Order: sequence, then structure tokens, then C-alpha cells
Amino acid sequence: MRMSRFWLAAVAAGALLGAAAPARAKTIELGALLPLTGPGAVIGTEQMRGIQFAVDELNAKGGIDGDKVHVIYDDDQAKSDQAVLDFNKLVSLQHVPMIWLAYSGPTLATAPLATRRHILILNSGAQSDALQKASPYLVNTLPSTEEEVKVMVKYLRAQGKSTAAVLYENDAAGIGGRDDFVKDFKAAGGKIVAQEPVQFGQTDFRPALLKLASAKPQVLYVVTTVGMVPLADQLHEMNHKWLVAGTTFMNNPQVIADPNAAGLIHTQVEANVSPALMAAFQKKMGVEMGFFSRQYYNSAQMIFIILDHMIKAKTPITGANMRTELFKIKTFATPVPMTFTSNTAIVPIAIEEMKNGTEVTITHSVAK
Repeated sequence: MRMSRFWLAAVAAGALLGAAAPARAKTIELGALLPLTGPGAVIGTEQMRGIQFAVDELNAKGGIDGDKVHVIYDDDQAKSDQAVLDFNKLVSLQHVPMIWLAYSGPTLATAPLATRRHILILNSGAQSDALQKASPYLVNTLPSTEEEVKVMVKYLRAQGKSTAAVLYENDAAGIGGRDDFVKDFKAAGGKIVAQEPVQFGQTDFRPALLKLASAKPQVLYVVTTVGMVPLADQLHEMNHKWLVAGTTFMNNPQVIADPNAAGLIHTQVEANVSPALMAAFQKKMGVEMGFFSRQYYNSAQMIFIILDHMIKAKTPITGANMRTELFKIKTFATPVPMTFTSNTAIVPIAIEEMKNGTEVTITHSVAK
């Protein structure tokens, strides 16, 4: 499935024979490789909405110094091999200088290509620790899982939790998150009593949960990117006594609204935007502005700031120049402010608890 859409070029023509035609507005083309089908499609579609809402909003105001922005979307299905094919197509045929990505596998697979071809790749939806050093051309607006784990472990130990089991996705993000939690929980004096892997896209977690339950942990730490609704339901069926904890990927409107998810806690990269923006998004898109829509909207605003600086300075819009400009600006007054002292943004992190169809903040911290 291909999602090349939203051609937004403005065309002007002379009204009279022999009259000079007005200057044609330039269109800046950017790329996005997102999972728009398959198990990751719910998140990928949410991410696409965030980017496109930002683009439509910008173009309605005249673009960047008169230049419109157009994003070419391709569906990588959260598969690394498909992402590589789509990356090469966007760069070789569409000549885009930057590309948004999402899941850890596709982002890591395209990182060497970005380095080789000097294409800025922007990750606002994956958290594998390996992303921090994968390429000088990869920029992350989300902190690594390691940063979220540190915040959660500190909280769990302060609550007197001394034993934990881990349910993790058997991929780059899940394995990395598991390793971080095991290392930090042990270092804080805790004991890991069991670990069980699940596959990306899996919806029946019962066999793994039964094995974990036999170890009688005080905490179940979850490192998965999809399937949270069936997981919450199956945990409820078991009438478990654990404290279930996880990462930002637990933040899903369907999960939060599920009564069976009550009591789940997770670290949360803070992405608060104004009520007016939330309302405008819902009016246009017909759905709530979820976490990943806010994340990708925010990263789009960062890209627009970079492009605005470059256009005003008459700097050629290339991936290398965009990267240079990003680190020159360093701090971005986007709806969710970001500062870059490395290729990963410094952003606030909270711990949230799901309760009565909403989330309640327990504590705040900062990813460094």
C-alpha cells in the first residue's frame, strides 16, 4: 500500500497573451516512512495525522516565506526491508532532504543509508537505545527507553517494590528495554524473577502471562509497542495482583478508555499542547489528538523552524544543511519545547496512572 498524497503545489499563469506569468511558488518536498498497514497501523496513522495537520496548517497560512510544504508518505509496514526500499525510492526518485520514521527496526535499517546519502532522518516514535548512536543524520525527539526506565525504576524502588518480571517484545525496542530494566532494577537492589518474550503484533499473551505469574513478582514491567488493549483485558481476566508498569507506548486512547487498564502505570514523554490546538485537530481530523499525533506535529514544527531559517538565509535545502541548522538553533520553542545537546532531545518525562478512563500524573522528571 502506498500513501503518496496531498500534492499541494500552487500554480500561477498569466491572464493575457504575452503577459509575464507571476512567479510560481516553490514546493518543498519531504518524506515520511510510517506503518500505515499491519500491526503498527494504528500508531502509524496517528503519526501521519500529526504531520499532515501541521502541514495543512502551515500551508493555509501561506507556507514558509511563500513556499508550500508537501509530504510524501510511504507505508513501510514497520518492516526493515520495506523501509530500505522506500527510503531509496524517496531519495533517488523524489529527492527529499529529510524523512520521518517511526519504529526502531525500520529506523535502524535506514540509518546507514542516511549517513551515506546525507539525508536527515527524524524519529519521533521509536526508543531503542541503539538509535542514539545509529547515525549522525538520525535525530530523535523521543528519549531512549533507557531514560524512561531510569525514571520508572527509581519510582518502583521508592514504593518498596523489590521483585519484578518482564514481558518484552522480541525486537530491537523490546530487547533493549528489557536489558535496560533488568540492569537498572538489579543495580537499585531489586530482583528479576522471570522474563518472557512475545512477538510484534501478537495479541494472545496468556501463555507468557501464566509463566510470569508463577514467579509471583510484585511488578510486571511491559516493553511492547502494540497490543496493549488485549494485554490489559487478559491481565484483568487473570485477576492479577501485580503492579503493571511500562513505557510511553502504553499511551493509547483505546487503552486509557478500557476499564480493564485501571491501575496500569507508565512513564510518559510529556507532549502537552493547548486545548485550542486539540480542538482544531479533532474538528479537522475527526479524532482526538493522541500522543503520537502530538509528537509528530511537534517535530513538524521543528522542521518548519529549520526551513524558515534556511530560506531566509538562502541556504540550499539539503539533508546536511538541515542537520547543521538544527544543531545551530539547538533549542526549539515548539508547542512541546525541545533542546538538543546530542542527537536526542532533552524532554520532560512523567509517570502516569490510568484511572476512570483518563490518566493521572504521579510524578515528573526530565530525560537527559
